[in-house]
Amino acid sequence: MSTFITSIHKATHYLSHDLLGGPRTLKFSWVINFQKGMTAFWVLGLMVYFENYSTQAWVYLALHGSYGFAWILKDLVFPDAKWKPRITFGGAIMAVLTVLGPYWAAPYLLTSPVLGATHQGAGWIGMTLAIFTYSLGLAIMLSADAQKYYTLKHQKGLITSGMFGLIRHPNYLGEMMIYGSFAIVVGHWIPWAILAWVWFGYFSVNIIMKERSMSRYPEWTVYKSQSKYLIPYIF
Repeated sequence: MSTFITSIHKATHYLSHDLLGGPRTLKFSWVINFQKGMTAFWVLGLMVYFENYSTQAWVYLALHGSYGFAWILKDLVFPDAKWKPRITFGGAIMAVLTVLGPYWAAPYLLTSPVLGATHQGAGWIGMTLAIFTYSLGLAIMLSADAQKYYTLKHQKGLITSGMFGLIRHPNYLGEMMIYGSFAIVVGHWIPWAILAWVWFGYFSVNIIMKERSMSRYPEWTVYKSQSKYLIPYIF
């Protein structure tokens, strides 16, 4: 199992960083920020094109659009070092096709008639749940990333307090809650299938590799026994 996970990690790293070879011209963060920043315009464009100005469409625009701008602001103020390496054009294309691009399928499903004229997305209870989940998830992700950035800036090592005191991967939890809220608004299984692909095929591998890296610290055993993996007090 360990060898299998390592092989997947190496393969995904090659596909997203070195595919087709050539010069590493683009920073990974540039590719991500472009997709995040254009999301609001993509959703609004879909609304105009399909003449869909439903409450669900506006709520989706507010949630997913604001998340994109929040991500860019986060990258400007406390950037994540893992997105700073430069990648090839092939890697950038693969990242867009396999992860970043599929995220844009959700607003298309919501605003277009592809799911049928009767599909309107979530009702008021669903949208309330989505807004609640999004707000909490965004707070968790930004708090965790800010804590990690400023802690490691002044003191290297394992972070075992604050957002990382209860769970070891709060930034991933926040991200999952954010994108889960978008799927709730759409009210269809396809966005959840896309998220399952990203979470199990990408997030889970990264988390496992991160845990392996953290295990090199002397305090890892105690920290692991006192914290949960992803969900406080549960898992």
